[in-house]
Amino acid sequence: MKSLQTIPVGVFLLLALTPNSFAHGGHEQVTIAADADWATRHMAEEHHITSFDAGVFFTLHDYDSSGNWSPDEVRRTYGLMDESTNNVPEEKKADVVRIIMDMYDADKSGTISFAEFTIANAKGVTLPDFGLGPGHHGDDEYEYEIHHFEKYHDENTKEEDLTHPEDIAHFAKHDREEDEREELERRQKAGIIEANIPAKFRRSA
Repeated sequence: MKSLQTIPVGVFLLLALTPNSFAHGGHEQVTIAADADWATRHMAEEHHITSFDAGVFFTLHDYDSSGNWSPDEVRRTYGLMDESTNNVPEEKKADVVRIIMDMYDADKSGTISFAEFTIANAKGVTLPDFGLGPGHHGDDEYEYEIHHFEKYHDENTKEEDLTHPEDIAHFAKHDREEDEREELERRQKAGIIEANIPAKFRRSA
């Protein structure tokens, strides 16, 4: 990541100790150069962070704080677990993970350590852009907020102003999920659900 900038050590330590508090940076839109590398674009678009180094990038995406990136963490960082990549063939996703592991897993342990990542970065190795987007890995609420609400709305927006297709789809999903929860609760309160009983065990009328 040649374009990664260094942040103060104190800020890095704070980030490392409290990753959830800084995982998404501020909530102001940021501008990045058209030729920015993938990591820089990811940090700006997904986290609103523009000043960071390889160590910060690694720590922020070490989701289980183990000190290593597993293949699943690579997959998540590139947004391959997000519904926005549901149309990407599994073979392509597996290729992404394989390529990243080949680039950084120097000891072939099956994981990428903090040292392996930062040493490779110091040698000029950069995370490639596979053309699959900036790497969405937040929950639905966060992704909607950072990629739509913040761009087109503000704190003065009223409910009746939320008429964009993205707004409608977001809240329609909320409604579906709420309906599904209510239906599940209704069935649980009803006790045995006949529809869930295999036909061979049902009593004949």
